[in-house]
Amino acid sequence: MGPVPDPRFAVNCSILLTHLPLRERLDAVRAAGFEAAEFWWPFATATPGDAEVEAFVDAVRGSGLALAGLNLFAGDLPAGERGIVSWPGRESELLAGVQVAAYVGAELGCRNFNALYGNRLPDHDPAEQDAVADRNLAAAAAGLAGATVLLEPVSGIDAYPLRTAAQAVAAADRVGAANVGLLLDVYHLAVNGDDVPAAIKRFRDRIAHVQLADAPGRGAPGTGTLPLRAWADDLLAGGYAGWMALEHVSGDADPFAWRAEGSWR
Repeated sequence: MGPVPDPRFAVNCSILLTHLPLRERLDAVRAAGFEAAEFWWPFATATPGDAEVEAFVDAVRGSGLALAGLNLFAGDLPAGERGIVSWPGRESELLAGVQVAAYVGAELGCRNFNALYGNRLPDHDPAEQDAVADRNLAAAAAGLAGATVLLEPVSGIDAYPLRTAAQAVAAADRVGAANVGLLLDVYHLAVNGDDVPAAIKRFRDRIAHVQLADAPGRGAPGTGTLPLRAWADDLLAGGYAGWMALEHVSGDADPFAWRAEGSWR
């Protein structure tokens, strides 16, 4: 086996540098030496106007950055919602968002779309929600043919049912579409107590996208105790060739200083 390549970092521009307007944020990422960005759903609703969509596309294209990933419409994140994939009655919003995402993907070459599963609802049978999710994910996979629909385990929300890599893969298996894959966010998995090295080994061929942050604190690599470099090297040595998105928080003037300081261990 040859030497392990360096990770291909993308920057999540929905969590980093958010004090800057969109185009300035993207230009700052480019100036810092990165070649790709990713975003949560960048619009207020599932049905943004054409001008709003074109403004986003133009900003990303004009920055020269690749779009490595995009979340589908996920409801009201500040209010604690974490997706509508499994929510009865929200199907039309989800599918409208899929159409927008498909257009953005076609314009910018994006091939990874994160479908946040959605919290359990107190007045609904979990089995009913899973059946809704199965139908919605199958429709999203068809609407995003040629791309990958991602399922992500998430921490911090007790009502969110996908907490381990195995749970996300099981949900993907129920759908049965070849283009539904695992988003391996090592921060969320570690905080939830999942065995990250075991998940990488078991689901290596299902991992379609990777996100990085340290724990505790969801800070930059080196601010916590997670062996992020070892996990990244394991992924790369095993054949992962996609982007590794930096989805960490930072209040530093330079949120990427950790690269020069050698704290990427």
